[in-house]
Amino acid sequence: MTGAVLGIVPARGGSKGVPNKNARPLAGRSLLEYAAAAARGSGVIDRIILSTDSADIAAAGRRAALEVPFMRPAHLAADDTPMLPVVEHALDCLGKDGWIPEIVVLLQPTSPLRRPEHIRAAVDLLRSSGADSVVSVVAVPQHLSPDYVMRIEAGRLRSFLPDGARVVRRQDARRAFAREGTVYAFRTAALRRSGSLYGDDCRPLVIDDAESLSIDSAADWAAAERALAGR
Repeated sequence: MTGAVLGIVPARGGSKGVPNKNARPLAGRSLLEYAAAAARGSGVIDRIILSTDSADIAAAGRRAALEVPFMRPAHLAADDTPMLPVVEHALDCLGKDGWIPEIVVLLQPTSPLRRPEHIRAAVDLLRSSGADSVVSVVAVPQHLSPDYVMRIEAGRLRSFLPDGARVVRRQDARRAFAREGTVYAFRTAALRRSGSLYGDDCRPLVIDDAESLSIDSAADWAAAERALAGR
C-alpha cells in the first residue's frame, strides 16, 4: 500500500527478567496498552499489529485493540533472535495479502514512557529528510563519552580511544548518544535493499533522558511505575 505506515509491536512470550511483563498491569495498564495508545494517538500510523508467539499475549493484544493477523513462529521468538527477521516475517505475512507499507514503525512495548509525539516526530523526520531510518537516542552523560572513558590493558589504565588521550578536561569530550528503544521508523524499501533496520542513512531523534526508560529488570519495572504514577 503506497504511502502507508505500519506499526509493529513485538512481544514474545517467555520473558525472564520480568515474568509475563508484556501483559502484566503496570500502573493500571499493560505494556501492550501503552504501546497501542501511543500509536493510535500519534495519528500517523495506518495499521498497528502485534507480532507474538504466545496465545496469551495475542489475547492481551486484542484486548488492547492491536491487530493479530498471524502468529510468530517459535524459531523467531528465542532470547537471542534479532529484530530484523521478526520485522521481515511480519512484512512477508502482510505482503501475501498485497499489503506493503512504505514505512514501518517499530514500537517495543518495553518503553512505556513513549508518547504519541515521539512517534509523530520520527515519521515526520523520516518523510522530510528522505532518510532510510530514524532512531530515537538519548545523550550519554559527558563523563561517559568515548573520549573520556578508559580501559584496562595488561593492568594499566589506557584511554579507550587513541585520540581520547588528548582530552584532559571532561567538558572537552565530544557528545555521544545511545539508542534507547522508544521508536524506530524505517522505510520498507531501504530495509529490503540493505538487510538492515537502519539502512545507509539513519537520522537521530533525541529523546529527553526523563522520558527514556526500557524495562528489562524488576528495578526498571519499579522505576516505570514511579514515573507513570505522576502522569
